[in-house]
Order: sequence, then C-alpha cells, then structure tokens
Amino acid sequence: MQALWMVLGALFFATMGLCVKIASAWFTSAELVFYRGLIGIVFLWLLARNRGVTLGTRYPGMHAWRSLIGVVSLGAWFYAIAHLPLATAVTLNYMSSVWIAAFLVGGALLAWMPVPGRDGRIPRPPFQGTMALTVLVGFAGVVLMLKPSVDGSQGFASLMGLFSGMTAAFAYMQVVALSRAGEPEARTVFYFAVGSAVAGGLVTVIDGFTPWAQWSWSHAAWLLPVGVLAALGQLCMTRAYATAKSESGTLLVANLQYSGIIFAALYGVFLFDDRLDLSGWAGMGLIIASGIAATFLRQRSLPKAPAEEH
Repeated sequence: MQALWMVLGALFFATMGLCVKIASAWFTSAELVFYRGLIGIVFLWLLARNRGVTLGTRYPGMHAWRSLIGVVSLGAWFYAIAHLPLATAVTLNYMSSVWIAAFLVGGALLAWMPVPGRDGRIPRPPFQGTMALTVLVGFAGVVLMLKPSVDGSQGFASLMGLFSGMTAAFAYMQVVALSRAGEPEARTVFYFAVGSAVAGGLVTVIDGFTPWAQWSWSHAAWLLPVGVLAALGQLCMTRAYATAKSESGTLLVANLQYSGIIFAALYGVFLFDDRLDLSGWAGMGLIIASGIAATFLRQRSLPKAPAEEH
C-alpha cells in the first residue's frame, strides 16, 4: 500500500503542475503561489484539526526560514512550468535529491578540520566517490535534457528550474531539522502554506493583480486544484512514508516519487504536444537514475527523514 500511496502522491503533484501550466496563461507566478498558499491554509487547518494537531509552535524562526526558502523555490518552479515543457520543468525540480547529495559532500568537506592524528599525520576526510559520481551523473542529465529542449528564449526559465531544485534541497534540509525538533509534518506544511500566501500576496500587491477583464471565472477555476492537489499530494506522500515498515520499504517509497516525472511527461506529450528527442529522454533517464541513487545515499545519511514536497 505504501507504494500505491507514493505513486498517487506523485500523480497529484504532476497534475498540480498541469494546472499551474494552464493557469499561468492568465495569472502570474506570484499569484499562483499566493492562491496555492491560501487554499493550502484552509485545507491543512482542517487536516490538523481532524488529526488533533495543534498549530502553535516553539520554533517560529525555523518555520519562517523554511517558508522563505520554500516560497522562493516554489515561485521559481512555477515560473519554469509556465515557460518550459512540463516534463522539463518537473524534472529540474525533482533534482532536489541530487542537490542534497551535493550539499552532503560539500558539507562534509567544509566541516572537516585538519586536526593532527596520534601518528602525527593530518587525517583526511573520506572520499565520497559514489555520492560525487551521483551528482556528476545528474548534471550530465541536465546537459543532455536542456540542450534539445531549450531554445534561447527559455534560457532564463531553465535557470529558474535548476534554481527551484537547489532551493528545494535547502528547504528539505530545514524540514529535516524541524522533524528532528519534534514538529509534526502537518504543522510544518501549514506554516509553509502561510508563508506562501504572505510572500505571494506581497509580491502580487507590488506588481498588481491580473485585471479582471483578462480572465473569467472558468479561468479562475484552475486555481482551486493547484492548492488542493498540492495538499493531497503531500498527504499521500506522508502516508506512504508512515506505512513503510522497513528500510527497504522506505527506499522504495522514496524512489517511487520519480514516477511524477513520467506523469508530467505524459501530460506534456498528450496535452501540450511537447516533444523531446532521444538525447532529451536520455537526459531525463540519467536524472531519474541519479535521483534514485542520491535518495539511497541520503537515506543512509539522514535516516527516518520526512517526505519531500514538490
């Protein structure tokens, strides 16, 4: 059942990306972040109340930092979805696991202090060759995928997609810290929704809301599933991790999140006539493979880590 919950969660997140791409024809990325947060607040408040989870926290600063990074990542991802093929934007965001592996390698090196050993020599940090290779394979996949599918006008959107994955990795590391501090995931996701609504609302107020004359209520109807599907996807992923009874089950669940890339690719091909050539599909395959490897390595470094959010 945990595998089915994760596949269902990936489908919800991919479908949310589909709704974002459609709604981006009438609304800005900041507006979409605002509406996703607003709808998420209501949905997650009801969920927390049903589960008996209080929303008061002893770590407001940690939640604020997680929300800030998460909102930046979400805004960059929504921008990439609006200007890139759906599968490309989703794949770049799912590179967060590869970025986490890069941070773990870099963090180990930065934290190393050359202290003389007993034999008078300075011990060196262990060379994490497997994790470093995983990172290199992931970025090779990026090169293969973006070369055939991104033209000059999409260069900035591609950078935003990469940036969304990198900042999502930062946000996830903060989620791990909150989880270790004892914060329930429903509370963490709720404050992220609050941060999304506040930040997205402020940017939208500064830039201005899309004039009513440029959209209709049939257009606005696409905003509701953006928030609801995001909350449902997070709920399914949380249930999948909670029902995994062993380390192998947890790894299976974590890796099945990449089925979201397949769903996004199918949406792009059948609904938007997106096309990737053989190099593009090969690059996507390399990113998925490196993400799976990075997830396995991360599970050893961060056991019992909470689910990722996309």
